[in-house]
Amino acid sequence: MKCMRCGKDSYRSTTTEAIEMDCGLLVIRKIPCYKCRECDEIFYTGDVALRIENIMKNVKQLMQEVIIVDYEKVA
Repeated sequence: MKCMRCGKDSYRSTTTEAIEMDCGLLVIRKIPCYKCRECDEIFYTGDVALRIENIMKNVKQLMQEVIIVDYEKVA
């Protein structure tokens, strides 16, 4: 897969994302992604982006201030 930012090659990896929400901070670990070898830009497939949105909706009901989830366990 080519980087959408610089056009160089990217590789499969995982990342951690911290998302500031109205009800607190959500940290999602081990998210599958593509990382650019040149500029370190991170890209998600459409499927992964939808799963992240679903995780955000589901934890909104449970969140108090900070919640940390493992993508592989909740996706």
